[in-house]
Amino acid sequence: MKRITSFVLALILTTSFGWAGGETPANPDSEVYFINLEDGQTVSSPFRVKFGLRGMGVAPAGSEAEMTGHHHLFINRPPLGEGEDGADELANGIPSDENHIHFGGGQTETEIDLPVGRHTLQLVLGDAGHVPHSTPVVSKVITITVE
Repeated sequence: MKRITSFVLALILTTSFGWAGGETPANPDSEVYFINLEDGQTVSSPFRVKFGLRGMGVAPAGSEAEMTGHHHLFINRPPLGEGEDGADELANGIPSDENHIHFGGGQTETEIDLPVGRHTLQLVLGDAGHVPHSTPVVSKVITITVE
């Protein structure tokens, strides 16, 4: 009985720490990018955004397969850079709001509707628990103009 209790306790602790986030390794050569948008591009709303990923795989939120993640689109928020400030604020997970759009189903494209004006976009790969990987996998920030 003691052995079973110890096993269950170890399993619970391991699972809990796995979901704490911020420690999921990423392929150091991985890259996330916009397939169909470029910095400075002018678009009409709504418009399609296609996500590209090299060096890792896409898996739905909650999937703990190694070297995978799912996309998040950051809109009009300060950039998150590789290993730079900003990752700490997301250590408990990327929020879900108008500036942080989750694609936890493993989606690789979407259509978004933004008001007329200039907007910044950035892709961020999140782990099973919506936390950036230990070395964040992020795109360059691009600025688009909606007319």
